[in-house]
Amino acid sequence: MSTSTVESEAVSGRPGEIRARGRVRAWNWVAIGATVLGFVLLAWQRRWMSDDGLIVLRTVRQILAGNGPVFNVGERVEANTSTLWTAVLVLVGWIPGVSLEWIAVIVGLVFSAGGLFLALDGARRLAGPAASTFVFPAGALVVLALPPFRDFATSGLETGLISLWLGGTWWLLVRRAIGRPFGPVWSAAVVIGLGPLVRPDLALFSLVAMAGLLVLPWRGWRHALVPVAAAAVLPVSYQVFRMGYYGLITPNTALVKEASEALWDSGWTYFGDFTDPYLLWIPVAACLLAGFALMWRRSLNHRVVVLVAVPLVGAVLLAAYVVRVGGDFMHGRMLLPATFCLLLPVMAVRVTKLTFVPVVAVAVWAVVAGGWLRTPYAGLEEPIDEQEVIADERAAYVEASGTEYPILARDFRLFVEMTDDAGKQLAARQVPSIHVSAPSTGWVAYPSANGRDVLTYFNIGGPGMLLPLDVWVHDPIGLANPVAAHTTVIAGRRIGHSKFAGANWEIADLATETTETAAARGQYKQDNLDAIRTTLGCPHNREMLDSVRAPLTFERFWENLIHSVGRSRLRYDRNPENAQTCG
Repeated sequence: MSTSTVESEAVSGRPGEIRARGRVRAWNWVAIGATVLGFVLLAWQRRWMSDDGLIVLRTVRQILAGNGPVFNVGERVEANTSTLWTAVLVLVGWIPGVSLEWIAVIVGLVFSAGGLFLALDGARRLAGPAASTFVFPAGALVVLALPPFRDFATSGLETGLISLWLGGTWWLLVRRAIGRPFGPVWSAAVVIGLGPLVRPDLALFSLVAMAGLLVLPWRGWRHALVPVAAAAVLPVSYQVFRMGYYGLITPNTALVKEASEALWDSGWTYFGDFTDPYLLWIPVAACLLAGFALMWRRSLNHRVVVLVAVPLVGAVLLAAYVVRVGGDFMHGRMLLPATFCLLLPVMAVRVTKLTFVPVVAVAVWAVVAGGWLRTPYAGLEEPIDEQEVIADERAAYVEASGTEYPILARDFRLFVEMTDDAGKQLAARQVPSIHVSAPSTGWVAYPSANGRDVLTYFNIGGPGMLLPLDVWVHDPIGLANPVAAHTTVIAGRRIGHSKFAGANWEIADLATETTETAAARGQYKQDNLDAIRTTLGCPHNREMLDSVRAPLTFERFWENLIHSVGRSRLRYDRNPENAQTCG
């Protein structure tokens, strides 16, 4: 007898039984609704916007202005990691009278709440017939109690979209295995295939979820062709576009972060930085104990096993990847998807004698963790220091802005003062100029060789939102700067910021050779500038720059496409003294 038949038979009965089932349903929906509402309220109290989120919005502005998916006009660099998050913000960014910053904050929060709701409802369906099963939001309490989940729900980054996609994918799998499927199998496959577009590393979960989708109603390889093709069509199509348009096989951010390198020591440090302060092993062990106890008592079939195995295997793969690449500089952020996956089967658990103690343990931990457990550096008034390997990013930006809820780019005093000063210099000069920041003299201007005004600064999200779209905004770590992106890393810097091609690279690349330029160099050595020009003049390096700066013709698109693999491997030494030959 199928689960749907059992549920349909359970709805009949005597009036007393009907009332009892009504109380069960009411409790379950109240528990789910209260949990989601509680998360929304807690996340709203931590609303903010990160500089990385503002980087995304600069690209959204360029698209809405008709300049294409670029950070700077005339330079095709994919500065955003999440293709789908950028597309979502473009679709809703036209709303009049609302700033893009606020749109990103609200959409991120709504997506986070939606993902939590779908995850809870999927776990409720897995727990048993809705008419007779009380559930408790055990796993969801872990999400509510962990500060990083609340912080990054409104950061302008793709965290909310990740939660929505993970929760939605899980919910679709549960619906196909238990009860009535939601839509045809190919539609579920399309959603599963979106993983690489949500964020490239989520392709790991896409593969596991796709295997689960095919195994649930396995009918042979021939019947698997349609869902596999449906899952692949969007990510494969975009990958072809990426390789031809940007000339790389990954987003530029993956190149900057050297996402293919193995940095296990840093990764385990990042893992411990997330798990140790919150004693995370306590709720995870309690949730898993409750889940295994329930599975032990129920008659298992291959569908239940698949539904449990998909998120568990996905969580292990996602966590292993994050540890391998060295983690991140934002506390907890990169491990949130793995944690969310791990909790999916136990977001809501059936309350029985066997699960009562683990459920109570999770509830007590959630109160303690939500109220008192924090990282040692949480909330410290700290500057953004590149020597700090991991930091409380929200606390740093709250301090930098001087406001409790920094949302708009103009909320950050440093960005406003810096761009106002640079804007005055840009307006005062009669020719396009490159503006670099000097510690003692402020902005120093150099004549630009490419006919564009250029501003070089470490943080590019805030300045990118405050400056006109036709002004190039470059950073020395390479997020929007193709020259810096292909340099070698510097050992000991924070993960994701391990490259640094200073203003001398910018001057050598884009400044004209004039008497004014030579007189203004000051701190730059002539031989270093010459060495950099020699390096950038090498045929393979010049071709790399052409791939992003030359006009996009069909021939250019094809050249970008067929040489994207080799171009993605291109590196040159960031030290000018070691970068003088075309070896």
